[in-house]
Amino acid sequence: MFEVREKPQLVERALLVGVFLDKSKEKEASSLLEELNELVQTLGIGIMDSILVRVRENFPSHLMGKGKMAEIIEKSKELNCDCIIFDNELSPNQQRNWENDSEILVIDRQEVILDIFSLRARTKEARLQVQLAKMQYTLPRMARMWSHLDRQGGGSGGGKGGGGAARGEGEKQIEVDRRLARKKIDRVKAELEKVRQQRKTQRKERNRADLPHAAIVGYTNAGKSSLLNGLTESTVLAEDKLFATLDTTTRKLDLDDGHTILLTDTVGFVRRLPHGLVESFKATLEEAVLADFLIHVIDGSSENVEEHFQTTLDVLKELGADEKRIIPAINKIDVISTERLEELKIIFPDAVLISVKNGHGIEDLLSKINEMLLSKIVRKTLKIPQSRQDLVALLHREGKILSQEYEQNDIIINAIYSKRFLAKFAEFVMAENVESPATGE
Repeated sequence: MFEVREKPQLVERALLVGVFLDKSKEKEASSLLEELNELVQTLGIGIMDSILVRVRENFPSHLMGKGKMAEIIEKSKELNCDCIIFDNELSPNQQRNWENDSEILVIDRQEVILDIFSLRARTKEARLQVQLAKMQYTLPRMARMWSHLDRQGGGSGGGKGGGGAARGEGEKQIEVDRRLARKKIDRVKAELEKVRQQRKTQRKERNRADLPHAAIVGYTNAGKSSLLNGLTESTVLAEDKLFATLDTTTRKLDLDDGHTILLTDTVGFVRRLPHGLVESFKATLEEAVLADFLIHVIDGSSENVEEHFQTTLDVLKELGADEKRIIPAINKIDVISTERLEELKIIFPDAVLISVKNGHGIEDLLSKINEMLLSKIVRKTLKIPQSRQDLVALLHREGKILSQEYEQNDIIINAIYSKRFLAKFAEFVMAENVESPATGE
């Protein structure tokens, strides 16, 4: 695997190649190649040209026939490229074959994404997850890196005269390296498991407060971190870059009616996200699985908005979070034409239209969040005897007291608390709000 930071002289001028079979998939393939262009630029690599290739059948050795292969290699030489980057996933054999024939570095979309993740990882957990994904990707490709380094052991057998049968060939360097790599993978997995246990402990602490929890999900660069910052007045890193956020951040949001909710920002998704990354980042993405509901931020300004939307749903399904209640929020409406906005309303009839940049539609989003909360919590006015300070303490600990007044031997409390405490407080609910629509009953 290449590292741009360590070996910039190896990867400076790239030729991008996208291969597709079905004529009906040409538009999608072209869109993916454009996205690869953006991914590669994120790594600071110069792009000399992009080529879209349609093939009539699968070619196991090179993805395409020898004629097309020769054309691409010739093109890379004309442009003085030092790298060919495929939008398709290359098998270890295909990658090796292309490098042998072209005599330059050949990588695929997965490797590009893995290197972006390496650049973006900040916390120990994210770094471990990226490290694990890279090692698992590299392991079957080690032959291309070490094929010239066979370590020959052996010599003659023992005996006074030094005679005897000759020993067999010693362990090859590739076998040694693979064994060491597997051991390192096991160590990283063990270390990552410790971090996951710590995250579980942190999650238990959050759950102890019994606050509702929503995860912000969506395609990379859709505006998830910016939304979290706007809603909670926090300063989470929000850049106009792919995968600017790899680490989850949770902030508390106090709503105007007294409700409180925890919001978690998550890593963005992308088409053809390497499966190894999804596996490695499951600890981070568990926030989406365990949340009470999801806020799906959609970049309305993207031409591929429907594909991006579906990609997010596909990853959520892989995580087991596809059955969660979702609030779709179409972002960046400040840069969308009126005609396109009407089209998006038809495509996503349940979506909230927002602009994180200028605040448009945020109140509508907060209303939707409130609606979601009503299924988990209630707001009641309670009349609790002063002798039952245990119940008052429970409300302070597990709920939120909005107001508190004393009336003779009773305490009149307006509070928000989890529905799991309905039975405990039922006899203290004041009659005037038993039928109130604000209770969420």
